[in-house]
Amino acid sequence: MKFITTTVAVALFVAISRATAGQDTEAPVAPRLLSQTGLYADAVTLKIDKRNRVFSPQYPLWSDGATKQRWVRLPEGSKINIADLANWELPVGTKFWKEFAFNGRKVETRFLWRTRKDRWVFASYAWNEAQTDAVLASEAGAANIVEIADGKRHSIPSITECRACHDSNRTETLGFNALQLSDDRDPNALHAEPLTEEMVTVKTLINENVVTPRRTELISAPPRIDATSPMTRTALGYMSTNCGSCHNSKGSIASLGLDLRNTTGTVGLEAGAECRAIATTVGKRGHWVVPDAAEQSRIINPGHPESSSLVRRIKSRRPLSQMPPIGTVVADRDAVELMTTWIANSPEEWKRLLARCAQGS
Repeated sequence: MKFITTTVAVALFVAISRATAGQDTEAPVAPRLLSQTGLYADAVTLKIDKRNRVFSPQYPLWSDGATKQRWVRLPEGSKINIADLANWELPVGTKFWKEFAFNGRKVETRFLWRTRKDRWVFASYAWNEAQTDAVLASEAGAANIVEIADGKRHSIPSITECRACHDSNRTETLGFNALQLSDDRDPNALHAEPLTEEMVTVKTLINENVVTPRRTELISAPPRIDATSPMTRTALGYMSTNCGSCHNSKGSIASLGLDLRNTTGTVGLEAGAECRAIATTVGKRGHWVVPDAAEQSRIINPGHPESSSLVRRIKSRRPLSQMPPIGTVVADRDAVELMTTWIANSPEEWKRLLARCAQGS
């Protein structure tokens, strides 16, 4: 009887919700199969629809060494509003896909679809064993679906986890902005793919007249992190993607005081974004303290990576200390090496960096 009562209560709740949801009851939802989302021109051969354009961010998010492919489709005749270069306004109907493969096998494809001005659909699809299609995963995600390293398994995130990275005061497309699509690529960026002719860049979007205003200055002076050294440029770019999606001035944890996200690049350090990253990390105590260096612990302690919590947390894969906190179960060794070497830089290099930022403050 208790089961029946509960079932009736749930059914009644659903009915009431549908009756009171207004337009949301008619809002588009993610299809059951990936092949129904518009990614493919042919569901049998899995040939990508030519309307879906390949792109690759110059500072990709670490995803446990997954091979990734990304596509975007803009509605025909539409344009991206880039008047605010830091916050692109994508047209309703825009779709994104990101495919994850491990050891040559497709495992998951994530789907992001703007169905209304105030609504994005988030969905993840799990590939079948035959690699012929992928099925919509539960909103709760799917844990441990495939082994990717000894004792480590990849999980499909829940919708809540997806929104934790993509939602601040607006839905963010983390790899599709001025800096990420710049034609001035950082040659030392970790895990980045070589730029190919088919990949969409800022220059492509401008030349194809799919952005407004046109902003041709972004072709003559492509967005870049103009740092004091190549290593600093790479380190700041890595932090922007792998830390800045959460640690920024507008996200849900803005009160922590870290501002690491850069979406536009700059003409010089004095322009702001790079210096905000430096100002909110270098010499700052932070809320997480390096256990065996409590007195010296700083987020970035110049010259001392051993007491820099940034290095420790990138290296860790313990739930209470790892960074990023979700989406990865394998530490990024290249990032640990980069950050360790960068923080261990000579005092003269740090003096130059801090002095340059001080001039622009």
